[in-house]
Amino acid sequence: MPRAEAGVHGVCDAYVDDYARLNPLAATEFGIRGHDAHLPDLSPDGHAARAELARTALSDMAATRPGDDAERIAKAVFTERLTVDVDMHEAGLHAASLNMTASPAQDIRYAFDLMPTGTADDWALIAARLARVPETLAGYRASLTASADKGVVSAIRQVRRTLDQCETWSAPGSFFTELAASADEVPGVEGALRADLDAGVRAAREAYAGLAAFLREELAPKAGTEDAVGADLYGLWARKFTGASLDPREAYAWGWAEFGRIEAELAEVAGQIKPGATPAEAAEVLDGDPRYRVRGHAGFQAWMRDLSEQALADLRGKHFDIPDELMRLDCRIAPPGGGLGAYYTNPADDFSRPGTMWWSLPADKQSFSTWREASTVYHEGVPGHHLQIGTAVATPALNRFQRLLCFIDGHGEGWALYAERLMREFGYLDDGYLLGMLNKHIFRAARVIVDIGMHLKLEIPAGTGFHEGRHWTPELAQEFLRTRTLTDKARAVDEIDRYLGWPAQAPSYKLGERLWLSIRETLRTERGSEFDLRDFHMRALRSGPAGLDTLRQVLTKTD
Repeated sequence: MPRAEAGVHGVCDAYVDDYARLNPLAATEFGIRGHDAHLPDLSPDGHAARAELARTALSDMAATRPGDDAERIAKAVFTERLTVDVDMHEAGLHAASLNMTASPAQDIRYAFDLMPTGTADDWALIAARLARVPETLAGYRASLTASADKGVVSAIRQVRRTLDQCETWSAPGSFFTELAASADEVPGVEGALRADLDAGVRAAREAYAGLAAFLREELAPKAGTEDAVGADLYGLWARKFTGASLDPREAYAWGWAEFGRIEAELAEVAGQIKPGATPAEAAEVLDGDPRYRVRGHAGFQAWMRDLSEQALADLRGKHFDIPDELMRLDCRIAPPGGGLGAYYTNPADDFSRPGTMWWSLPADKQSFSTWREASTVYHEGVPGHHLQIGTAVATPALNRFQRLLCFIDGHGEGWALYAERLMREFGYLDDGYLLGMLNKHIFRAARVIVDIGMHLKLEIPAGTGFHEGRHWTPELAQEFLRTRTLTDKARAVDEIDRYLGWPAQAPSYKLGERLWLSIRETLRTERGSEFDLRDFHMRALRSGPAGLDTLRQVLTKTD
């Protein structure tokens, strides 16, 4: 049967199967089983094959006729996502992908975090994937070389940061060595399997050392110093991360207004913690309060697990319908080598792998202030990513593309930021935790300003109290985070480097939250006393992901 005749959902489901075969890393990330022994072809031919798959699927989808509203939404989301993917391929961005946060160098390493390790069969899959790392990274180097020859190459800042990561992962006793050591207690990991596993570790470490040498000796000399991508490429990146045609100057102006609003509230809450105190002085008070401190990485892990489990228990049945499968949320400390901060990884399709909250902590830090991080637990866990993504995975009315393969940052990160605000509305943030939440939100507003400002080299407007009239540079952006938010120097450097290598992703949080709030208020105004917040939330969660240009239509249409 031609795929178009299988209908909208049939085209979507077939694409998931085909894409998982061509990109086993994505299959592992999104919990699609059966591909863990493999890695993608990252050579130019591999990128061409994935682009051709997307073009064919778009053609198939164009020939379908949606039978109901659910299929119309699914078709719109699928078409928008794959069109952006093809446009990025044609711009050379996939083949040239290299940054410190989310490019093949990190994706390969991080995939091993998500693989099961409980049985000898699990370790056989890990050994097989490890053995394929050299070939895959060779293809990656070929694509980076071909792209650079065409003039498409990441800035030297991203090359150096990725080089540092590769050296960390290739060093003796680093991630791959520790990974294999954890197999020692698993029955059956001995003999030939142990030898395969050890050989795979050596191969992976050597391959990352080779990638580091390539970046240093071959790619770095071709990389320029210009970090800004300019208006045209920024618009394409914004479509990827928001699912919308962004007006960057409007967003930049709104970012400043939102920053000012939160800054005033932050000062007010600081005064409640200590009369007359600035936010920095209030932070110092909270940092010294034993109620908000935990010691050691294990202590931090226990704290975030307890807080997330309490939220699950409290919110279930009262504010949200939470299925049994989502009542388990793993909380882990991320292995060293990546950027600082927290992130979430999806459950498997059958929930055999639960959703997981990861936290990357400085290796040399042993004392942590929890007041800064409580809202992030709600962002990554419940009612944030774990509830939103897990609900989609558990909703059978959605097709497999909607449930497993589709994540749009403006939608997902916007919801997670909205979820932090919800926990305030539900009464879960005392003055200390509220100062932490407001600091996270002013930080996200600052992201809108500096990300757009740096990539478009915009002028800092009058009345902002910060280098007025100058144009944004990375150095000014670091200073802005350090002096106008409660961000330390190391985190500020990390953040700015991230924005420069991942254009338009950082603003998607606040821009997405803005739309979620706007839709809620529109419906509240239209429906008056008939508006039900829990019903709004569950309808939104069960409708699946959508770009911001589609989301309002999905949630405000008349039933």
